[in-house]
Amino acid sequence: MSDLKWNKNFALEQAADDEELLQELIVIFKESSVSDLANLKQGISKGDAAMGRASAHSIKGAAASLGFEGIQEVTSTMEADCREGNLNVATELLPELEELVKMLQAL
Repeated sequence: MSDLKWNKNFALEQAADDEELLQELIVIFKESSVSDLANLKQGISKGDAAMGRASAHSIKGAAASLGFEGIQEVTSTMEADCREGNLNVATELLPELEELVKMLQAL
């Protein structure tokens, strides 16, 4: 099982050491990650690697900016797989990403 590997110090630094701003950004990420995950799942189920890549990229970028290294690592691998026109690795990693998004929601 994966871990969020949240680098809170990095995230705070990105939010100019403003805890309230950081919490607002996390709320936004929680919301966007749900819709991006749904799009990623849809891309995988349709065999649409471009859709999968775009969705993984979106999640990866937001996770990176907020220091969620576990999510960033998984989505980076998924994005690379989709970029090559594959969905095999993305399909294998989907349950792991779903678990990480659940952990994120619980924050």
